[in-house]
Amino acid sequence: MTATDPRADAAGHRDAGSENFPVASFLLPRRIRDHVLVFYRFARAADDIADAPGLPSPAKNTALERLLAVLAGAAPATAPEQAAAAHRASLRQSGVSDRHARDLLAAFRRDAENPRCADWDDLMDYCRLSAASVGRFLIELNGEDEAAWPAADALCAALQVLNHLQDLREDLVTLDRVYLPLDWIAAEGATIEELRADALSPAMRRVLDRCLDATDDLLAVAAALPCRLGRSRLRYEAAVILTVAERLSGLLRRNDPLAGRVELGKVQRLTALGHGLLRAWRCA
Repeated sequence: MTATDPRADAAGHRDAGSENFPVASFLLPRRIRDHVLVFYRFARAADDIADAPGLPSPAKNTALERLLAVLAGAAPATAPEQAAAAHRASLRQSGVSDRHARDLLAAFRRDAENPRCADWDDLMDYCRLSAASVGRFLIELNGEDEAAWPAADALCAALQVLNHLQDLREDLVTLDRVYLPLDWIAAEGATIEELRADALSPAMRRVLDRCLDATDDLLAVAAALPCRLGRSRLRYEAAVILTVAERLSGLLRRNDPLAGRVELGKVQRLTALGHGLLRAWRCA
């Protein structure tokens, strides 16, 4: 998330309802939704630290280390630390491991350093921390088997890449971040500075399409996820998110994210909801 996101408030923060994909939706049981929202608030607090404009990397990492300490039992002192303490209490209540939160903080510490992604494998390593941790948290919270992790990891990585592709210019201009594989940029004869333009160059379009090809491969792996989930309500949630991701990938192929935000409209979201529910029902 970037501070210039049009769905953010004046301080640059977003709530669960403004995310690209459902967060703690009605498809999940209420007892699950409450824990998911606490996890989400913790993640947003950590993300806000990593994205804080003007805050030097050492200060960001110090603040993120404090969240890690609070997760381990330290007393909270700041608002972000209060969010970490709330998540710690939620984990104790639910019995879920804190390893997913720790992975998430590792991703934000990487963001604080603003490294470039050398290649697709490097990007996937980042997504394993920043995205797969969320899917694995949900699987454990819902009492599902870890056998679902590979498909869930693929879906979460695809969601992360699609989000990056939506925010190409904002990530560079606001945070000096680029999540495209550098070797693909070089191979296509593009440059990072082209992301500041109002339209994709032919070379950068090719880079984007390579990312979408790889993302579609991830979505093909993720397609098995709904039918691997034993609890029907999480199955429906996964199927809807998968369907939204597939349609967003198609939109990004047909549209230019530098020329304007590419996202599903209300009707497209409702249609994806219907198709996702049908997809999950067919697993029963």
